[in-house]
Formats: sequence, C-alpha cells, structure tokens
Amino acid sequence: MVTPPSAPSPTERAAYLREVLRQHDHRYFVLDAPIISDAEYDRLMGELEELERRHPALATPDSPTQRVGGAASEKLLRVAHERPMLSLAKVHTREEFLEFDARVRKALGVERVRYTCEQKLDGLAISLTYEEGLLTRALTRGDGAIGEDVTANIRTIRSIPLRLSLPKGGEVPSKLEVRGEVILAHADFEALNRAQAARGEELFVNPRNAAAGALRQLDPRVTAERPLSAWFYDVGYSSLPFASHTARLAFLMRLGLRVLPSTCETEGAAEVEAKYLELLRLRDARGAQFDFDGMVVKVDSLDARERLGQVSRSPRWAVAWKFPAEIEETVVLGIDFQVGRTGKLTPVARLAPILVGGATVSNATLHNEDELRRKDVRIGDHVFIRRAGDVIPEVIKPILEKRKGDERRVEIPSQCPACGAMVVREPEEAEHRCTGLSCPAQLTAHLAHFAQRTAMDIEGLGDKLLEVLVSSGRVRAVDDLYGLTVDELAALPRTDKLSKGGKPISLGRANATAIHAALERSKQCTLRRFLFALGIRHVGESTARSLALAYPGLEPLLTASVEELQAIRDIGPEVASAIHSFFAQRANRDVVERLLSLGVTLAPEPKSTQGAFHEKSVVLTGELSRMTRDEAKAEIERRGGRVSGSVSRKTDLVVAGESAGSKLAKARELGVRVASEEEFLAMLAT
Repeated sequence: MVTPPSAPSPTERAAYLREVLRQHDHRYFVLDAPIISDAEYDRLMGELEELERRHPALATPDSPTQRVGGAASEKLLRVAHERPMLSLAKVHTREEFLEFDARVRKALGVERVRYTCEQKLDGLAISLTYEEGLLTRALTRGDGAIGEDVTANIRTIRSIPLRLSLPKGGEVPSKLEVRGEVILAHADFEALNRAQAARGEELFVNPRNAAAGALRQLDPRVTAERPLSAWFYDVGYSSLPFASHTARLAFLMRLGLRVLPSTCETEGAAEVEAKYLELLRLRDARGAQFDFDGMVVKVDSLDARERLGQVSRSPRWAVAWKFPAEIEETVVLGIDFQVGRTGKLTPVARLAPILVGGATVSNATLHNEDELRRKDVRIGDHVFIRRAGDVIPEVIKPILEKRKGDERRVEIPSQCPACGAMVVREPEEAEHRCTGLSCPAQLTAHLAHFAQRTAMDIEGLGDKLLEVLVSSGRVRAVDDLYGLTVDELAALPRTDKLSKGGKPISLGRANATAIHAALERSKQCTLRRFLFALGIRHVGESTARSLALAYPGLEPLLTASVEELQAIRDIGPEVASAIHSFFAQRANRDVVERLLSLGVTLAPEPKSTQGAFHEKSVVLTGELSRMTRDEAKAEIERRGGRVSGSVSRKTDLVVAGESAGSKLAKARELGVRVASEEEFLAMLAT
C-alpha cells in the first residue's frame, strides 16, 4: 500500500485516497483478498467524497467517486471498432477439433502446436480502450464491426479499473485495447432474482440475459444496482509488443485486469482434449462460479497467428469447442407432485423421453407453484428442457407457438399425495409442504430428527438403520420406534458390514440391546426436547425452549390459539400459525398421544436464573477455542438468555469467534453489539 503523505495538502490527500481505494478495489473485486473492513473502506471513500465536494477541481475522471454519475442517455451511440471483433469458428466433436488442429499444423509446418485453452464465457463481449492508462471508451461487440458505447455503464463495474498501473512501476501502454466478457456470477444472479421476486417484478431467465440487459441500460445508475463482473481474455491492440498470448495475459493481470484462472497452456491436441474434458466435468457438476458453454482454443504464438491469418469474419488460429447441448425440446405427458424428505411438494413434469446433455431425460422439475404459474406449463405442452450432468433437469419454458388449445393446467393438491395430510403454503414462502408427522415420504428424515442428540437423544439410530426400519415396513410412524424389541433389532442387517459371501451381517444382540436401552432412556425427556423432536415447522431448539417456559405441560399447548402462541416472546404470526396447524391435525395428535401412552414422560423446562444474559437474544458465530458451540449455548441459557441462529435488529449481542463470517458483517451493518470470545468469557464469569 502507498504511504500517506505527512501534513498533506488537499491535492496530495485526494491523490493518496484515490490510489488507496483503487488498491483496495483491486484486492476485493479482483483478488478476492480484502485487507480492510467495509466500514474502513466507507470511511476512506467518504473522506474523498468530502474533499471533492469542497474542492471540485480534485474530482479526476479515474476517481472511485466517479464510478456512477451523470444523467441517463436517450440512446446508446453506435461506434465503429478500430479493429473488428471477430467471431470464432465452432466445433462440436473431437473429430472436428482434430481437423482444426491438422489444418493449423499443416499451415505452420510443425508436428505439434502450443495452444492456450480457456472457458468460453456465456456473457456479453466488450472492448475497453485505455489511453495513458485511463479508461476512455467501452464498446459492446455489436456485429463485430460496430458496437454500442457503454462507457458510463462499464465504469460502474468495480472489478474493472478506471486507471491501469503496474504494482512495481514500469511502462503502462500509451494505448491498450482489451477484450473480455461482462457476466453475472451464479450467486449474484440468484440474489438479483430474489430481489426481483421480493419487489414483485419479473424474474430474469438466465445470467447472460440479465448481464446483457444491465450493461445496455440507458441509465448507468440502474447498471450500478446489478452485481456485474468482467473477465478479460485478449488484446485487440497494444502499443507495447508481445511474443505470445500467455505473455499478454500475464501483463493484463499485472495491470489489474481479471484474467480467467482456468486459462492454461497445452502442447498438442491430446492435452487440449484433456483440458476440454476437465472443463466439461466442471460445467456438468456446476462447480464454476459462472456460466460457460465451451472451451476456446487459441494458438499461443502471435507470430504464428499472423501467418495463419483469418477467413471472412473468423481467425484461422482459434476455435470454440462447444459443449454438448443442455437444452432440447420435448412434450409434457403429465405433471405429478413428489413429496421430499422435508415434506416439500415439488411439481415434476413427466416428459416424452429425450436425449439431452448425454443422458435420456423423462422427468424435469418445475420447482414450485410460483414457477409453475410463471412459466405456465401445461399437460400437452411442447417445452424446452435443460440438463447438465447430474443436475436435475428442469423445464425452461413452453413453446407457445405449438399450443393446440387442448393443453391442461394443473392445481397444487390440498392433501399430501403420500399420506393424505393437509398441505399448506405459508406466507412469504414459495413451497407447499405436507404437515403430516408420519408421512411415509419424509418418515426417515422425521425419525433422524426425532432421534438426534439435541432432541430425544437415541444413540445408535443412524440414518442407514432408520432407512432399513422404514423400508422393511416395521416402522411406519415415529411411535413405532418404542415398540421395537431386542430380538427384532438384533435380526436387522448391519449397513456397514457384509459377509465374505456378500450377504448382510445382522446387527447382533449386543448392539440391539444398546439401542433398546437408548430408546428406554429417551422416554425420560424434557418438554423442550420433545417439542423440538416433533419437527414442527419453524420450531428450533430456541423456540421449543420458549414454548416449554410458557407452558410447563403439554396439554394446554395442544389447544393454544394462534393469538395465545403469538403472545410468547420471540414467536411471531408465522411460527404461531405453524404450531397451531401442527397440533390441529388429528393424525399428529394421535402420534403424540401414542408416544405418551408408551411411557414418554415430559419434565418441565427448568427456569433460568437471572444473569448477564437475562432476556437477551444472542447469536454465536465463528469458532470458539475454549468451549464448544453447545456448551456456550447452555451457559447463555443458564443465565437467562436465548441463542438465535440469525442476526436481526432484535439481536442484543453477537459473540464472534475465529473465522466469523456473514453474521459478523450483518451485526456491524445493523449496529448490534459484538463481543470477542475473551469478552464473552468475562461476561460468563460475572
């Protein structure tokens, strides 16, 4: 970092602040390695804004304060590129790529060619011009010869430097044109659509459309609201000479421009193919932070590129090796509703089988009712579907032009198709859920929750064993656990061991006796643990504790109204409605009554003593070195506090251990008090 001048003039101080903020922007948006807090960054930016307000002449074009400014344009100006932005020829198979490689080798008269390989981003191509290091113009690709001037919008993208500089000095090109792609990362795209949905606005179809639409806004202030980023992959012109493409990319990185980290050098066609397969696996596994639809292969030597030249609108020295298609057309034969392990109902389209992304697809998700209605998918529709690797196929949209008029809409069922229990959709949520405690579709998940350590604490009942109990039909409801005998348990197959002949080995009497004893011990339970174990929607450990403190026995809670439940501290209308709905169902009440008749006894929640955390809401984040998270939680509750899982304006204290993340940032944003582990221990001591 630059050293601040001693007793600086306003001009010197402004220059120092501009450079410091530029370096921090580079570390945050390019290197992803910030070294100051957001609050400190905002303080420095505020100081620079105040200096430029008091001394308007200090506001230079490359100042960080000038990233968003000016009025909206009436239209985007069309400007000719100094050098055309050529398109790339495409290949789709290994054989087509080998033909390209053979042509290049023949033209150059060599046995093997050094190539660079990089992801083919699915965004909007741009060209940036820097003069004496200062960003002067930004154009979209357009038709390759003429693009649109989006300079004001490009300036809002924080990963793009407004001025280029070299970290240890050195000559910056007097003129440099760089080419790259403006994109929306997956996480940013999802956040953008969540914000659109919250405002009741139409969702964006994909990251590329959202990025393109944002960059071509007439008002740069609208562009600034979209979390765009940019990656650079080529140089159109440079006043400094280079011998190879890799040398140019290395120089761009030194200048502070982001270059794709997956870019690599390869020797010959075999290494190119290996890189292609690696990127294809990354795409299919959704392991990248942004969309890409193929791999660009370029001859590395710039001299060789000159010798190869171009044909029409494409260079002879590069090719885009496209990935297999992820989108195909088929017909919706029916729409079913699947019940997931958490009770969520998902509409699933049954499709006429189609080969897409290398696999035959006959089902595709429609996510939820909102998506079903927004896309207006009907039985009988011709639709586009998308698939990538092991990702569940999804319906993109119906092809309206192919509708005949006999297509049929479907409605979300009011009763669970798996158990017949009531289906509810809570306010502010997109999903419909089954409310049945013994729904077979979610029984294994219910049992695992019921048996976990912080609930009924039934040691030995792991997920695999529970799956065996459910699949065998021996356990059809939660209360069936307490009817299991030692003999029945002993005869169950062990899920972790097989005999030499490949047959399952039985659980054995010793293990069965231990599990049966754990079941018997769990019958002596607190009301708090029992309520949490039931798996009532929105009722976590803290809410269960609040309920147990308000109702020392279970009976009055079974008949409590929504209004009575809302009167309990920290229970709002949504949670109260979920609790009331759960106990209002006869099937759920029957399970609870059977559990009590089998010997489950509920001790009241002990009243906490007044202490340092009395009636305070506390959030734990990061790693504590002196105690576990559960131990810290117990200590807080023993002193009258309540531990919450999220930070809000109602939070009284956030205890931040090592590697504290977003919760710490949220606390600082809201002005919530933050305590270190040492301060927390001191509070416990008092």
